[in-house]
Amino acid sequence: MDRIAEPELMDDWEQARAYALADFEEPHDKFVEMFRATYPELTLTDWVLDLGCGPADVTIRFARAYHEARIIGVDGAKAMLSFGKEAVAQAGLNGRIELLHAYLPSDALPKADYQVIISNSLLHHLADPAALWCAISDYGRTGTRVFVMDLMRPHSRAQAEAFVEIYADGEPEILRRDFFRSLLAAYRPEEIAVQLSAAGFGDFAIEPVSDRHLTITGVCP
Repeated sequence: MDRIAEPELMDDWEQARAYALADFEEPHDKFVEMFRATYPELTLTDWVLDLGCGPADVTIRFARAYHEARIIGVDGAKAMLSFGKEAVAQAGLNGRIELLHAYLPSDALPKADYQVIISNSLLHHLADPAALWCAISDYGRTGTRVFVMDLMRPHSRAQAEAFVEIYADGEPEILRRDFFRSLLAAYRPEEIAVQLSAAGFGDFAIEPVSDRHLTITGVCP
């Protein structure tokens, strides 16, 4: 099944509200657990860059798991960031998390010395996936740990429809619709391998971690 692109930005207020109120505890805790399992030796005491942070649920969970980390979260959707900033304040993490509105690759980000770059569910939104890999190249340093998690496109539209029924049963219609569109817009492992090779990250590992998710991990050269 060929990829069908979806809108890059999720800047509708109702859409952002649905994501902010949704219960992503299990997958987002899993994101942090898999990061820790990938880099068990890492003592994280420096800056983290979260690309495509959305309403900052992963950002907050990451900050709670790594108590000395300081995190800059970036998203192109102002509506998402409005909910994210509220969540960060309620979590009492304003001193360690800063959320910024920026659109990759055109907007510059603070040139902090990032020890880690993470991204959850951004890649499939990008019309040009090079925007993500260029950002990692631009803002990573030698030794920066990279952990990207995203959806993996099913082999057929029927399989995507089945995933919606299995994994989004009972969810609001807006979330079911977006999940289906995101599945159709996701990249396959072989497509990501080409992207990584072109970006100079050919040594990064691509690993399917469920029937619909994959991770891309590696250390910046």
